[in-house]
Parts: sequence; structure tokens; C-alpha cells
Amino acid sequence: MEENEKKLNFLEEIIEDDLRTGKVPSILTRFPPEPNGYLHLGHAKSLCINFGLAMKYGGKTNLRYDDTNPVKEDTEYVDAIKEDIKWLGFQWEKECYASDYFDQLYAWAEQLIERGLAYVDDQTQEEISKGRGTVDKPGLESPYRNRSVEENLRLFREMRDGKYADGEKVLRAKIDMAHPNMMMRDPLLYRIKHASHHRTGDKWCIYPMYDFTHGQCDSIEHITHSICTLEFDVHRPLYDWFIETLGIYPSHQYEFARLNLTYTLMSKRKLLELVQKGLVAGWDDPRMPTLCGVRRRGYTADALKMFCDKIGVSKRDQLMDIQLLEWCVRQDLNARANRYMVVQDPLKVKITNWPEGLVEWYDCPLNPAEPEGATRKVPFTGELWIERADFMEDAPNKFFRLKPDGEVRLKYTYIIKCEKVVKDAEGNIVELECSYDPTTKPGGGEWRSVKGTIHWVSCAHAKELELRNYDRLFTLADMSQVPEDKDYKDYLNPESLVMGRGLAEPALLDDASGIAVQFERTGYYVKDADSTPEKPVFNKTVSLKDSYKPE
Repeated sequence: MEENEKKLNFLEEIIEDDLRTGKVPSILTRFPPEPNGYLHLGHAKSLCINFGLAMKYGGKTNLRYDDTNPVKEDTEYVDAIKEDIKWLGFQWEKECYASDYFDQLYAWAEQLIERGLAYVDDQTQEEISKGRGTVDKPGLESPYRNRSVEENLRLFREMRDGKYADGEKVLRAKIDMAHPNMMMRDPLLYRIKHASHHRTGDKWCIYPMYDFTHGQCDSIEHITHSICTLEFDVHRPLYDWFIETLGIYPSHQYEFARLNLTYTLMSKRKLLELVQKGLVAGWDDPRMPTLCGVRRRGYTADALKMFCDKIGVSKRDQLMDIQLLEWCVRQDLNARANRYMVVQDPLKVKITNWPEGLVEWYDCPLNPAEPEGATRKVPFTGELWIERADFMEDAPNKFFRLKPDGEVRLKYTYIIKCEKVVKDAEGNIVELECSYDPTTKPGGGEWRSVKGTIHWVSCAHAKELELRNYDRLFTLADMSQVPEDKDYKDYLNPESLVMGRGLAEPALLDDASGIAVQFERTGYYVKDADSTPEKPVFNKTVSLKDSYKPE
């Protein structure tokens, strides 16, 4: 028991204490995305924490859209978010929207006005920002701060009724312009936006700000543990102030460190810019850190959950190595992915003593981890493709692949010997003439071993593939450290997508596993949505091996 307690993260400790002391009868968390973009890897961490904690302690999780900015929000994002959450394997208890509570939020705003705790301000956004002061200097009270309750109610209702233009007036809380936490210096509650909302249409032309929405929505739903990222810790006093002042259910906010990943940006604003400027192929471009992007790249939900479990939950921001994520993807796919042989830089091998027209078919395991499991049929003929890198004319002593007068085993089949190197007029190697040893067929004849084994594909049966070899989108490891005189787009990796060609064994095109497959000795690839029977397209998921070792 003591060992288990030591392994609890700080959120688990809080929840266990709350349940043990009876502070809450059960756990209810929430995941509150704004529907103005697609979910990314940072959201995956939040999803795993919110849903994972609720599941561990027998609780539930609501999905609640923070849809308070109609200018940037769209039902496209609403639907995409639900698809991503389901793909990760989570199911929410209730599907809620901040807009469900607009009437209640408005009523609470009027209540604050009636109690002298809110006022309508006519200042511009620039004047309000300037008047807030600095960390070392108190703010200045607005000249409109002491309007009467009656005037504030009239003006606020006129704002609601559409009398004023965008930006002409705002509603602010009346708290303390000298408060050390600048969030408490008369924060904005409502702004005017004459824009149609994706759910409420044109009913409203004023919309509540995040800080006047989030805590109250948590309270309405009786969220017991409102878990968010660390940058919101300065918002917590305001979150608590609204709940205490309104005398409503005491939801409480807890913060954890957000996910920062090397060679990656997780700013929805910047990701949107990449999409809009055509610098990537869309939100689901496999180079993007969006969940639909990594899904298209072949990352699995289980790999993402493994990654989130590995990085844990802390209160200290840190930059995580993307190699850990790639390691998790390999770990997951290694156990489940089917294997196939694909040659990407082909060199022809002609077996001179092979009986003309003979085709041998081999039952080869789809996954070596299951030797008694499913197999695929692989054809072997007298003309084959091998990787050009698997032959070297002037080979060093420790080169254990094919070389002149050298032997190598063709995976699953015979040992061959290079007898002749055929070159064109420019001296380029175009073909190898080899002999095969018929006694070395696995499962028959006399077994003998050679140090090298290489993969191959029958020329007559090879299926051509388009390969999209993806790499990291940026060249700078810590994208938060972009110099002031640079733009983040200056660090886009020109080699983040390299187009290639592959020659595959025919069984690959019949694979119906639904996950990435392993191209033997090369890496993991997944069939892309652009793929057609006439033109198969495969995306590189991750390389087969890496020197990275997780702690």
C-alpha cells in the first residue's frame, strides 16, 4: 500500500483525500475545449488526465464546449473534437455547451450590477489595458466606474438589445484596481459581438468572457475537480471570487503542467496560420501535432495513452523529448503491426540457376511475435528487387550484406551468392547476377548460416507504392525560444516531407488490419486516405529503430 501511495501524483492525492474526508461524494471532471480548431497532443494529455482520473475513481467526465466567441467557432470543430475523443477511447457523461448557460450567466451579471459589483465601461480596449497598470504599479479606476446601479442596468440591457456597436462598451466586475493579481483589476465580463452563434443564432449580441464563464459553468454542472493547465493558475482567484460572490456550488480549479514537446508547436492560432497559408496540407496533415494529423500518420490511441502515462502529471513545466512519443509508437506497433517486405531504392537481382518460369509461394508470418498466428503468401521468382544499400562492390570486412563473391540469405528463403556485377555504359550498377543454393531452403535440405539476411520483392509480383516520408515539422528543438527577430515559420523543416517510391510484396495491398504495418528492416507505414487501388499511398509513421532509451 505504501508503495502505491508513493506513486500517486498530486491530483490523485487530492482526489483520494477529498473522497476519504467526504468533501465530495463522487468525482465529476470535465473537458472544456473551445471549438475554434482541432485538438492536438496537448489536449491528449488533458483528456487522459480528466477522463483517466474519473475512470480510476469511479467518477464521470462531461464534455463541455467553451463556445463564447462566435467569430472563431464552427460546427466543423465541434464534430472533429468528438471524433478525436472517441478515437482515444473515452466516452463523456454529458455533452454540454457554455451557450447552454447564457441565460443564467446573463442573470448573474445583472445580479452583480444590482449589488454594485459590476459596471458598464465606455473606454476603448487600449484605454482599459493601459489603465490596468503593471505588476509594480496599481491600475487607474475607470471614469465610468461609479455609475449608478440604475444606469449600469439600463446600459447593459441596451448592450444586450443591440443598441451599441462592437467595442463601444463592455461590462466589467468592480473588484480592486490595486490588486497584486492583475486578473482581479476589474476584469471584463461581457463584450459586444454582433455575430451569429453556431448554436444560439442571433439571439445574443453580447457574449461572456472566459473568466465569467468557466467557473460558473463548472458550478452549474457540479464539477468537483476542474483540472486545467498551469497558465490558468493566475485565473484561479477570479474563478473563486465569482463562485463565492454569487454563492453557488463550490467547484475548485487545479492546475497541471501543460505538454511542451520538442520540434513541435501547439498554438492553435499558429497551427491555423499554417493551414490557411498552405504551408501544410490541412489540419490532418501527418506533420501536424493535431490528433487527426497523428492519426493519419499512423500513431495509435494506445501509443498516445502510453506516452501520457510516461510523462506523468506535475506542476512544473518541462520540455518533453519527441523521441519518447516515437518510442511509445514503436512499442505499441511492434507488438501488433503486420510485417511486409518493401524495397525503396531497388537494385535488380537475377538468379541465373533458377528454373525458368518457376514461382514458389511461401507462408510467412504476419508478426514474428505470433509464429503460430496468421500468415501471408509471398511469391519467390528468379528475378528480384533488393535494396541498393544491401550491396557494396568494394565492401569492408564487416559488411555482412551482399558483395561480389559473397553470400547472403534472402529472408524466408535461400542463400544466394553474387557471381557478377552488371554495369551500364556510365559505370552504374544496374543488375547483379547471382546463384542460389537449393539446399538452403528453410524447412528442408541442409541448414547452414550466413551472417547477413536481407529483404527482397519478386519483380514479377511487385506492387508500386507512393511513399510519403514524414519528418519533424520544425528544425528548432524548443519552439518557445524563437528569437525576437525571427518568425516561427523560419524554422519550418524543408525536409519534413520527402516523396518516395516503394516496390511491395502483393499481400501488403490486402492488409485489412486498420493500423500501420512494418516495412521490414525499414520502419512503420500506414495506408493514407488518398490511396486508391490504382495508386496506393503510404505514410511513414516512424522509423524502425532509434538510439533513444526512455528513463
